Amino acid sequence: MMKISKEDKVINQFPLSNFSLKNRITVVLLLIMLVVLGVGAYNNLPKESYPEVEQSSVYVGTPYPGNSPTDIENLITRPIEKELNSISEIKEIRSNSIQGYSTIVAEFQSGTEIEYAKSKVNDAVDKAKINLPSDLPSESSVYEVSFSDFPVMSVTLSGNYTIEKLEDYAEILKDELEKISDVSKVNIAGVEEKELAIRVNPFELDARNLSFNDIENSILYENISVSGGNLKADNIRRSVRILGEFKNTRDFENIIVSNRSDKIVYLKDVADINFGYKEAESYTRLSGKPVVSVDVAKRSGTNLLLLNEKVNSSIKTVKEIIPNDIDIIIVNNQSQNTKEQVSTLENSIFSGVILVVLVLMFFLGVRNALFVGLSIPLSMCISFLIFQIFGITVNMMILFSLVISLGLLVDNGIVVTENIYRFLEKGYSRIEATKLGIGEIAMPIITSTATTLAVFVPLAFWPGLTGKFMSFLPIGIIVTLLSSLFVALVINPVMISYLMKIEGEGKKNASKYVKNASILIVIGITFILFQIFWIGNILIFISLFILSNYFIFVPLSRVFRDKYLKSLERNYSRLLSYLLDGRRPYLVILFSVILLVGTFQLIQIFPPKVLFFPENRPNYINVFIELPVGTDIEETNNFTKIIEEKVDSILDEYKHIIESVVTYVGKRTLNENDPSALSMRDSPNRARININFYEFERRNGINTIDVLDKLRDNIEKYPGISITFGKDRKGPPIGGEISIQVTGPEFDELISQVESMRKFINDSNIPGIEKLMLDLSTRKPELLIDFDRDKLRRYGLSTGMLANELRTSLFGKEISKFKIGEDDYKIQLRLDDKYRYDVDALMNKNINFRNQSNGRYYQVPISSFASMKMSNTFSSVKRKDLDKVITINSNVITGYNPTQVNSKIDMVLKNFPLPNGYSYRFGGEQQEQEEEMAFLSNAFMIALFLVFIIIVAQFNKIITPLIIMSSIILSTIGVFLGLLIFSMDFVVVMTMIGVISLIGIVVNNAIVLIDFIELNRRRKKLNESKKSEMQIIIESITEAGKTRLRPVLLTALTTILGLMPLAIGMNFDFVNFFKSYELTFYLGGDNMVFFGPIAWAIIFGLTFATFLTLLVIPSMYLIQVKLNRYFRYSS
Repeated sequence: MMKISKEDKVINQFPLSNFSLKNRITVVLLLIMLVVLGVGAYNNLPKESYPEVEQSSVYVGTPYPGNSPTDIENLITRPIEKELNSISEIKEIRSNSIQGYSTIVAEFQSGTEIEYAKSKVNDAVDKAKINLPSDLPSESSVYEVSFSDFPVMSVTLSGNYTIEKLEDYAEILKDELEKISDVSKVNIAGVEEKELAIRVNPFELDARNLSFNDIENSILYENISVSGGNLKADNIRRSVRILGEFKNTRDFENIIVSNRSDKIVYLKDVADINFGYKEAESYTRLSGKPVVSVDVAKRSGTNLLLLNEKVNSSIKTVKEIIPNDIDIIIVNNQSQNTKEQVSTLENSIFSGVILVVLVLMFFLGVRNALFVGLSIPLSMCISFLIFQIFGITVNMMILFSLVISLGLLVDNGIVVTENIYRFLEKGYSRIEATKLGIGEIAMPIITSTATTLAVFVPLAFWPGLTGKFMSFLPIGIIVTLLSSLFVALVINPVMISYLMKIEGEGKKNASKYVKNASILIVIGITFILFQIFWIGNILIFISLFILSNYFIFVPLSRVFRDKYLKSLERNYSRLLSYLLDGRRPYLVILFSVILLVGTFQLIQIFPPKVLFFPENRPNYINVFIELPVGTDIEETNNFTKIIEEKVDSILDEYKHIIESVVTYVGKRTLNENDPSALSMRDSPNRARININFYEFERRNGINTIDVLDKLRDNIEKYPGISITFGKDRKGPPIGGEISIQVTGPEFDELISQVESMRKFINDSNIPGIEKLMLDLSTRKPELLIDFDRDKLRRYGLSTGMLANELRTSLFGKEISKFKIGEDDYKIQLRLDDKYRYDVDALMNKNINFRNQSNGRYYQVPISSFASMKMSNTFSSVKRKDLDKVITINSNVITGYNPTQVNSKIDMVLKNFPLPNGYSYRFGGEQQEQEEEMAFLSNAFMIALFLVFIIIVAQFNKIITPLIIMSSIILSTIGVFLGLLIFSMDFVVVMTMIGVISLIGIVVNNAIVLIDFIELNRRRKKLNESKKSEMQIIIESITEAGKTRLRPVLLTALTTILGLMPLAIGMNFDFVNFFKSYELTFYLGGDNMVFFGPIAWAIIFGLTFATFLTLLVIPSMYLIQVKLNRYFRYSS
């Protein structure tokens, strides 16, 4: 065994690696266990498109039917807001008071536990009860809205059947779906609830001198079942029950309402009794045909892909029960999107791994490349195991964190393997070479990993909804990098100590390789004959790899390393020696500074388009239709049918890429991408046409943005009707692209100012604005009842009696329940429709009552003390932080930049005069963009500081860390030059994450390079005393540069190539190819659009920073040494 040389004695061996080498069998068993558990964890982990994030908002909903928005604000909203305002943890209070309902949203500071928040809000609502009306129909409900509450798919049933019959079949499907443990709730939509309606004829009622109260009491005391207690007889106790609940509508018809003067009046004499559907409040159609929809919501943490399989299985079971001619179609299926995203990200990982391993094979040789390449699946297995332990699901953010980590995972393995191989070439045994190789670079790679982790730690504490969504990315990277460090320092040393060889040692027997490959091919074909395709194909692939390795890769790798790589190292060494001579280092620095300043000047002259989140191609398009507030749902439905026909004709040429067209009228009409929609309620004047497209690869290259533009251009405008368009957006819901919030004390003046502001903006003719709309309508029709209070009291009536009479006549009153089996249905008492919607009949309706003083019955017509007039009122009253607010909002037309459009609006509004006490601010996407940019800028500075502290701790110097940190600043040149050259957008969230990620990636090479320079200087001081100090330093720099050239290039290339499949959207379905020879390949897709800006920022920055590391860092190091000597001699 070779003795350790004098110059290698300066190396401190790493204890953890030495421990693993002493316990190699234990480590091998640990390796096997981690692989098995990791693969199992990945298969069992729930898979979903987006991370499940909890909102930090608590909602308070309070019904008070029959009251106007202004009354709701004064009676309900303000008292509750006043108490909520005393909670210190609340960040913002928003409210929406509409006809008969108050919704208040209390948004808490990020990080507040939702249960704690609900508890605080509950306490505040309890305190406010004393100031609320005493006749509320129910208490205020305090609740949270979770994204898991929304349906993940809708199962539609259609056919030549009545809606009632389709509902019966939907109930069967609902019962079957509710058996699935992963399902949280199932709702039937597209059909109204049933009720027992008692429709009163007012003239028949008046003729018999009866009132609504008479009918109510007769039903209330007849349709009843009660327990009478226990009867003791013959030492036996029997429970006494009175069963009086009615079984059918005939029982109700024969109720005796009155028998005054022995004149019996049955309910059927004064009213029609009908059991059926309530008045239509919504319509649902699929491709123009009425459907009943069964909406399925999943439990939190459920595997969406497995849920989809279970739902399909349940549908298959139900199809055997119901008629064959009923069509069952799944629409709005999130699992399909999840499957596509997970698949494409998995394929990006596979493609990245292949590219990374190919590069490693050329640089390190096949055997060494496999040592490094195996660290990728090993690190991922450990990561999946950790994700399972902490309950983290497999979502697009976690999978992308693995894609980013691809190149970073092998960095540690490259440095370790390459360094051990160098010691093996010196003649050391495998064990000694492993100990020395790891000991030499253990601290630098721990430091470099720590710097990378330090960069992502601030991002893990990202506040707000966007932060909760994006924080899974840094968490995934942190877990994966820690796993890779463990693999590099514990598992790789053991594998290397068993298997590493110097290339070219021993003779290779070609016939042996051919024989082994042939055996694997035969076994693989056998598996294929038994229909086990994937095992057979993998075995054939391994056999082909063995042959390719021997006859192609090994010879090419040897030629590349012996000829081209060594030539590159020699040329780089000459270039470095040339640049380090005389004043040239200063010229290198000067050139870098000029390039940095020039790049930022170019950014100012040719600014890139700024986006908040990437602009994706629509997976679905929404056509939002809004008629004037107060429009009856039948009118809305009829108009929507006209638009449906126009949409259908426009979409005719795109039929082959459209999965479904679903129309919603009255319900499910709000914009799910707008978080403010959560506090709004559906309305009969709204409709939504939802156009779903097939997956990206099935669109035959058609850009769905063109479909959106064609709809915008070809659907004409209608006076008084708003038709707007929307699409899905990547990332969390953040509000509208244009959202201007105007606040002020007086509502009438506020409305006037907002209307003027809207006209002012429209008159400015700013391009890109789709249509400026207000979130308030001032033309909600209403009928005001004016009454003479003195007359009312003279007749022996009260305001409450008048209100109850009108409310029961129009809105109706629930007076009891009608039971059929296990279901309860409301019994609603109201006027018959032909009188209910007749103003004259309503005003001439008699109020029948009994005078308490003399016992006589009286009839007083409403028109004798009241009159009516037509009027308009507000549709709602919205408030923000206790001030009234009205929002002007709009979409931005495709092709225009939302940031630029908002900037132009802001410039225009600076000339708009607002009275004192009134102000405006930009909300929605613009507000989020400013907040996230501020956080990311702070995160960037914190990351720089953390990295600096770590480097100072390693080198125990100030100047050397500053040299390393300079590479970060210079790397931004590459990012911005890349964006300018390739005309790419600056995406605030994604590009900034890429820039922040660069901090950790770029400094790694600089740390290892400078650490090696320092090590060389110590070695040369021990061995060479004749040379001058400056000669030793320059030689140390050039030798370190030449030695570290290979790992520096490798780490850069592996990171770049690991990200390249995702950056260009390269998708090759490896799994299906191995399973069934199905060849699926395409470029593009949603993942490329969403994650591409991060990938390109890292690729541009790292490419440029690699050259800087190899040329600028050595120059800066030499300059700082010269300056140190100068100041030392001067002093």
